[in-house]
Amino acid sequence: MAKKTVASLQTSSKRLTKAIKMVRSPKTGAYTFAESVMAPELVDEWLSKK
Repeated sequence: MAKKTVASLQTSSKRLTKAIKMVRSPKTGAYTFAESVMAPELVDEWLSKK
């Protein structure tokens, strides 16, 4: 399960997007959130990785 944040961040002339996905810990089974700021074109690729 993953979701994109609604707001996009802008710094100078670059457009950046903050993506957040839920990651399940193999040890405990608990969910944590992984966050990353990247170019909008890379978001789908990052969310599809496990």
